[in-house]
Amino acid sequence: MTTRRSARIALQNPEAEQNNSRLQQHDAPDNDNGPSQSTDTVLCTNLEPEVTDTETRPSKRRRTHRKPKPNTKTQPLLTHPRSPPPPDTEPPHPLPTFPHRTHQPAYHHPLLLTSTPTTAARTARTARTALLTWFTKASALRTMPWRKPFTPPAQLSRAALSQRAYEVWISEIMLQQTRVQTVVGYWTRWMARWPTIWDLAEDATEDEVVGAWAGLGYYSRARRVWMAARAVCISPEDGGLLPGTVEGLMALPGVGRYSAGAVAAIVFGVPAAMVDGNVLRVLSRQMGVFGDVKGDKAVVDLLWAAAEGLAKAVAEDGEDEDEDGVSDRPGRWGQALMELGSTVCTPKPNCAVCPITETCRAYAEGRTLAKNGRDTGTVEDVEDLCTLCAPFDEAIEDDEGRVEVQPKHGEGRLSRFFASTQTAKPTPSQTQVAPDARTMGIIIQHARKFPLKKPKKKVREEEILVCAVRRSSDEHYLIHRRPDKGLLAGLWELPSHTLPDSNDSTAKERKAEAESYVSGFVCERRARTRPPLKHVGELGSVPWLFSHLKLTMHVHLFELDHEEALPPLGAREQWASVEKINSESMGTGMKKCWSLVKERIG
Repeated sequence: MTTRRSARIALQNPEAEQNNSRLQQHDAPDNDNGPSQSTDTVLCTNLEPEVTDTETRPSKRRRTHRKPKPNTKTQPLLTHPRSPPPPDTEPPHPLPTFPHRTHQPAYHHPLLLTSTPTTAARTARTARTALLTWFTKASALRTMPWRKPFTPPAQLSRAALSQRAYEVWISEIMLQQTRVQTVVGYWTRWMARWPTIWDLAEDATEDEVVGAWAGLGYYSRARRVWMAARAVCISPEDGGLLPGTVEGLMALPGVGRYSAGAVAAIVFGVPAAMVDGNVLRVLSRQMGVFGDVKGDKAVVDLLWAAAEGLAKAVAEDGEDEDEDGVSDRPGRWGQALMELGSTVCTPKPNCAVCPITETCRAYAEGRTLAKNGRDTGTVEDVEDLCTLCAPFDEAIEDDEGRVEVQPKHGEGRLSRFFASTQTAKPTPSQTQVAPDARTMGIIIQHARKFPLKKPKKKVREEEILVCAVRRSSDEHYLIHRRPDKGLLAGLWELPSHTLPDSNDSTAKERKAEAESYVSGFVCERRARTRPPLKHVGELGSVPWLFSHLKLTMHVHLFELDHEEALPPLGAREQWASVEKINSESMGTGMKKCWSLVKERIG
């Protein structure tokens, strides 16, 4: 039944559904690869992504989802025969042979997932428990305001459960491609302004939400959060409570596979996978997958299948479930993998303090290399070799020890990894005493090669003229609103013009181009008439780097004396005071340009 409160939200903005449709049709989908918490240097967060999300976004708030069929291709990878070979027999899938790193497809079965009653199974469960124990200590050292003790949903009131889901959801969306340290401040301010999902749905406007998001980048995320909140509060079925299933969450605008899994696991105790960039790195090393975890679908599917199997296995490990079989283990497990990738299993890993080295393929390979050198065996029959991993002998290390491989190898077939086989037990070297400094150095150097690093595309460079036009009569400035799709969609900016691709303009050329550009949309030049525009000067340049674009923004200031020469303003233009511009939603780079203008005018 539609409540009076939800009806009020629906009537507040009659264009809400139109805006929802517009964004679904035109906005590039956000990456939902989860929060990027790596230790790599972040050059800027004010980005808009290229279209890299391979997930299909639902076109409407509610869409009928068929129950997914069991993935029969991936099941054999995650199971084992009922009668494993005797413990003293030779494991069927030993470590790869070097220098070519030849190995069989079933080598990539995660040792963390062994489930048959063997020594390997006991090692797997012990390792899973060790990671959860490690996370309990690590999370106490790195507190985050959205991390709270788990309470089974059945023990919470509807309002309390709605609040918990809202807090986790906002944190997970903010954490996508953004550092934890940055998100803490934004999340805290957001919750102070809109404490509940009802506050966001009822009281916030789209512009206010985008303004509060300014500086986090990927601004279409903010619009989708606002639309999703309104959809949840309007829905008679949800009534202000986020859905408790992965499928239900993915029906909301802007919620992909990672975000849905995170909310479902952390809040509702669902054994769902949470796979962000950090987890992909951890699993590629754990499973010894030397592949492209960003662009190779077969590799991504393999790691997701393993993550889903691990989430279910961890949920079955514990004996602390409530009467509905719900516990905090799935949520803690997903966060533990992300925390490990963020703090220990980083691009430059610290393998010496990792709690799950016994199940790590990359660690075992590095230890073998330290002991035996690079010539460790003969090449097996080519018919039995893995085709998913890139050729190891073609890898070239960069300055940071990472590996670049040109995509010369054939497309790997995921089906080759799904033979029902017994996974090798941990080698004796894995259970011995800690390695010495030399061995650990080789292990770390080898682990750094995972996952495969593809050659980076050259970043395009552009020069832009940013023209601040001040009206003398009231000292207001002309601002434009960007298109509703593309880079920095829908944000306000000072009028801007892209220069030709030479990227070597002179001050004289920029002045002439700026005067021509501003004159074209502000006034008409007439012979024998004093031009109403005065070029005050070039105030400076602001460099700004996006993920795919390097900008140099040259800021120019103009004074406008004759208002009668102005053409009518369009729907996406306005004259605004300094105070109003300060409050408008602008990209961080444009705000730096605006700061140059304010410094000049005092």
